[in-house]
Amino acid sequence: TVFAAVSGSSAATCATVGRMTLPELARRGYPDSIAIGTLAGASTLGLLIPPSIIMIVYGVAAEVSIPKLFAAGLLPGLMLAALFMGYTALWALRHPGAIPAADPPVEFLTRVRALRQLTPIALLMAAVLGSIYSGIATATEAAAIGVLGALALAGVEGSLDWRSFTESLNAACRQFSAIALILAGAAGLTLTMGYLGLPRDLAAAISALELSPWQLIAALLGFYVVLGCFLDGISVVVLTVSIIMPTVAAAGIDPLWFGVFTVIAVEMAQITPPVGFNLFVLQGMTGRELPWIARVAAPMCLVMLCAILLLWWFPQIALWLPAQMG
Repeated sequence: TVFAAVSGSSAATCATVGRMTLPELARRGYPDSIAIGTLAGASTLGLLIPPSIIMIVYGVAAEVSIPKLFAAGLLPGLMLAALFMGYTALWALRHPGAIPAADPPVEFLTRVRALRQLTPIALLMAAVLGSIYSGIATATEAAAIGVLGALALAGVEGSLDWRSFTESLNAACRQFSAIALILAGAAGLTLTMGYLGLPRDLAAAISALELSPWQLIAALLGFYVVLGCFLDGISVVVLTVSIIMPTVAAAGIDPLWFGVFTVIAVEMAQITPPVGFNLFVLQGMTGRELPWIARVAAPMCLVMLCAILLLWWFPQIALWLPAQMG
């Protein structure tokens, strides 16, 4: 959740956190299914928790206050993170044999000394997060700050040498190349569908149905999930929001709430086959077959659906913080 807030990108979160955590979880004996499935779901939080590029695009397209939109996404993002953790805990209770034995207890002073070793990392995270939230740096500039800070820490600790530097650089280049190829393909498909006008026509067709509020939300959920399987989230928002917003406003749906709903729906599409973006990232990292990755990620789609239902029944989860801003 913290890294998602820093990066604002589900693909970056999936690739970076997965590279760090999946080998360690495998070493400890956790099943690949739960490790990869939870990573697929949790990485999508980068679209919901501010700063979020897709929320900025939605705010411009829907003419909604971006600071209030960021505030609206905060509590739902934390709620979704809690739902992911709750699902993982329930899975562990139902499959006790699949979870490795707990580590032996560690003395309190040993824990304190271990935490002291994490102080430089905590300071680095604070610098990256602080530079973004204070407005000193953009997300890209903050990433550069993080890289320079990490190199400085490695140099101070004596772990930076030419071999480790080149290995890290090569790994980053391979990961970026895989993501860039997927982005290039998605951009071509987005351009083609934009010329055909298919997303706009579908959005206009839904608007013409004159549905009740809950029927409209259900139809738009299916629409965004299906469309998001073939287009990236930003393209979905750009191509549809301006067309669908008059219908949403006529149904009495708050535009801030609808922005959070739209982002969660697009998040679901990121891990929905056949072409969920995060599924391809995970496939490139793990070498697993795409249908298997889609199957282990499917429960996370259901968790996101539960989050949407909670937001529908309790809209103040998204609207309370913006209301406090005046």
